[in-house]
Amino acid sequence: MNVATRAFRAMGTDVSLVGPHGHRAFDRAAEAVRGAFEHEELRCSRFRADSELSLVNARAGTWVVVSNELALIVSLALEGARRTEGRFDPTVLPTVVAAGYDRDFDDVLAGARAALGPPVPCGRWGDVEIRGRRLRLPAGVGLDLGGIAKGWTVDLGAEAAVRGGLPWALVNAGGDLRLCGDAPEGGLEVGVEDPEDPSTQLARLRLESGAVATSSVTRRAWGPDLHHLIDPSTGRPAVGPVLQATVWRPTCAEAEVAAKDVLLTGGAALERSAAVLVLRDGDVLSSLEAA
Repeated sequence: MNVATRAFRAMGTDVSLVGPHGHRAFDRAAEAVRGAFEHEELRCSRFRADSELSLVNARAGTWVVVSNELALIVSLALEGARRTEGRFDPTVLPTVVAAGYDRDFDDVLAGARAALGPPVPCGRWGDVEIRGRRLRLPAGVGLDLGGIAKGWTVDLGAEAAVRGGLPWALVNAGGDLRLCGDAPEGGLEVGVEDPEDPSTQLARLRLESGAVATSSVTRRAWGPDLHHLIDPSTGRPAVGPVLQATVWRPTCAEAEVAAKDVLLTGGAALERSAAVLVLRDGDVLSSLEAA
């Protein structure tokens, strides 16, 4: 199958649009995808002092009027926290910072910390108040919307590409992807990377619709057990039996929430989730259809 690809860098990761080769709408669709990522990065980056999210975090303890889009992302994040009983926690920001992820990841690697600071409690998501476009964080609490904002933007980009005229489009942001439109017959094959050797693949999956997202304790890591994926029950980077969880859901925003939940839950989650788990002992468990 001949496909066209357009790649760029955004949200600290590699982003690409894949669509039918030679289609007249491809260039226009690629610009729509890039535009979606530029806009949402400005809205949701915690590393930009001028982002809407940074302004909200700076005003914790007071009511803030936010954009419709940020209100929706925050609502999705809070619903994800409720659904996972707090394993997905958008109020994890102070804990992530204490773990060492206190600046853009490239800068974290350049000045990697050798040890964790004291653990910082999580679990304040239930105290976040949102009423329409009015949002109030508890004093001392900050939101980290990184994963779910990236998934939301993948969804926006794929939907925009199809609205722009492509019969189908796949948007991939660092391995988190969404397929929209009328997929080619037989779907598209997507790979599941080995978390300890990203140059190799452990499995290939057939995607005919929906989204796949991956959470891993080896991505965005800067030392042994020093990584961005926090276990809210301990306030520390997760050290459970699962190295990586890859999960299918209808949207990438949903898949981002589910991947964090499945990674922390472990093998029992396969009874309720279409997922591939890579365990620390090398075993691979799957309830997803292989290509």
